[in-house]
Amino acid sequence: MEVLQSILSLIVTLGILVTIHEYGHFWVARRCGVKVLRFSVGFGNPIFSWHDRKGTEFAVAAIPLGGYVKMLDEREGEVPADQLHLAFNRQKLSKRVAIVAAGPIANFIFAIFAYWLMFILGFTVVAPVIGSVDEQSVAAEAGVVAEQEIVAVDGEATNSWQRVNLSLLNRLGDTGQIELTLKDMGDDSPKRAVINVDQWLSDQEMPNPIGAIGIHPYRPQIPPLIGLVSEGGSASVAGMKPGDRVLTVNGNSVDDWMDFVDVVRNSANKPLLVELLREGNVIKVDLTPNEKSVAEGHVVGFIGAGVQQPEWPPHMIREVHYGPVEAVGAALAKTWDDTAMTLVSIKKMIEGLISVKNLSGPITIARIANSTIQSGLETFLSFLALLSVSLGVLNLLPIPVLDGGHLLYYFVEFVRGKPLSEKAQLAGLKIGITLVVMLMFVAFYNDLLRL
Repeated sequence: MEVLQSILSLIVTLGILVTIHEYGHFWVARRCGVKVLRFSVGFGNPIFSWHDRKGTEFAVAAIPLGGYVKMLDEREGEVPADQLHLAFNRQKLSKRVAIVAAGPIANFIFAIFAYWLMFILGFTVVAPVIGSVDEQSVAAEAGVVAEQEIVAVDGEATNSWQRVNLSLLNRLGDTGQIELTLKDMGDDSPKRAVINVDQWLSDQEMPNPIGAIGIHPYRPQIPPLIGLVSEGGSASVAGMKPGDRVLTVNGNSVDDWMDFVDVVRNSANKPLLVELLREGNVIKVDLTPNEKSVAEGHVVGFIGAGVQQPEWPPHMIREVHYGPVEAVGAALAKTWDDTAMTLVSIKKMIEGLISVKNLSGPITIARIANSTIQSGLETFLSFLALLSVSLGVLNLLPIPVLDGGHLLYYFVEFVRGKPLSEKAQLAGLKIGITLVVMLMFVAFYNDLLRL
């Protein structure tokens, strides 16, 4: 079921972003007087299609990993004499540049809109308060202690753990110093901690920068209270109900939810005697966790029960909400930050400062899309915006076959006063296709390893 949900999430996510990108090309082409033959979301044979009054075919194709806008062009077939003025290749340079650039620009505009909507709707974040610091870690050596709040990283304000994580991700592969600005609870005077790094996490796949410096976020203690029970699971068969508090397992007291989780995971197919507190009464149940395979043949116990979420201290929960005008500036700033982070990451990957293991393909996108959709509208909008920025940046790279490659050709044409020869453009196209295929192969390979 999860696989099907992930596939549907991928189709929805890519469908939105590809449609936005191709519509940018389509909209500007129409306004530049170019005839559009086909607007396709997806590759391959159309599943269904229709035509508008100007003769453009709109299609949804079988392979949902991209799309294209096909325009009238003498390089792709014979064009009737009375339609030559409608052909793409007959347009002046400025119009061709506008049409090609419109796709990535549409992705950036959509990202700004998605962030704007997210800021308008508002969302809740958890203050980045430190729960514990590992002994002998770089954070401990820098003087970081528990119960401090991280208010800035390298001078950039951080109001949530997400902001802290993104700020630290910008330093992947760096050698130098990371500066944390902290404040103690109840004391607004800032304190400075400097963390020295050397090619930081450059060889890590899916790095965890917060944990890497030895910091663990604050989490409220989670009492062993049952919040939900899945029908047909071991917990349901044993008679456990939402609201039950686990007191003991096989005579050993249980004070924290994770203690109970550890016992269950280590007891696949083993009977457990569990004492529960229910409505003031102590009852005993016989619980036998089912086995669940997690990785490389490793089996853990699983009972089909979830925890009742604890209450966070009110001072650690913050509402982020902007008015319509304020949200524009915040959305522009967030889109700019995402663009800069993507460009810096590409640069560091080329320099070998970040492992190519961080490249992700459609499988990873599908899994993240599924989880963000389940997490709520705010999370999904944020994911869509970030992915839209990435799509826009990648398409602007000067690689033939991408929009950026075409723009590179047009720049050369502007400098030379005439276009490159067909032979030179074809050679560049072959190189571009080779590079893109290689990147896709690496991304798919990384996806399969993560599975």
